[in-house]
Amino acid sequence: MVLEITDADALSGTALESIAAEYGEPGGELAEERMHAESAVRDDGAEALASLVDPFDLVGEVPGVELAQASWTSEIIDYDPEEPDAWDLDDEDEDDEDDDDVPHNGEEDDDGEQRSSR
Repeated sequence: MVLEITDADALSGTALESIAAEYGEPGGELAEERMHAESAVRDDGAEALASLVDPFDLVGEVPGVELAQASWTSEIIDYDPEEPDAWDLDDEDEDDEDDDDVPHNGEEDDDGEQRSSR
């Protein structure tokens, strides 16, 4: 997923509000964790976004899906939608020249058998 942060101040402000609601009073029991979280979202828009997006909320209502575990990170990148080769998610697959054996969304393979989806 590629997102553009159009208002970094609004994003970090919302993240700080969320942190305040989660951790309670600044001098409370979790003060050190709260200070660390606040510092991270002030310094980095990607961290602010990561603090606000809950993977369970993203797929919780999707039929046929049960999220067993989730973790993710975000990072700020240079992205040009006009340059599709400049941002390649499949860097690990460069050595795989023949992807014909990979099942794709219910397509049939060469033997006429149904392929399963990823």
